[in-house]
Amino acid sequence: MEKDVESKIITIKGQRVILDSDLDHLYGVSTARLNEQVTPNLRRFPNDFMFQLSLQELKNLMSQNAISSS
Repeated sequence: MEKDVESKIITIKGQRVILDSDLDHLYGVSTARLNEQVTPNLRRFPNDFMFQLSLQELKNLMSQNAISSS
């Protein structure tokens, strides 16, 4: 499992991150369900725990083949 996690870490905005679409596979839930659970529990996460990409950043990431679709 450790190799699975390590292989999913990418660098965006100078931060090492795992995309929610990869976390859902690790936890066995849908991306929507994962994000749904974060909203009511925001106080449980550090301020720098997550961020949302701009549309341009998403396009750049997709063009680098880091992810295949939005």
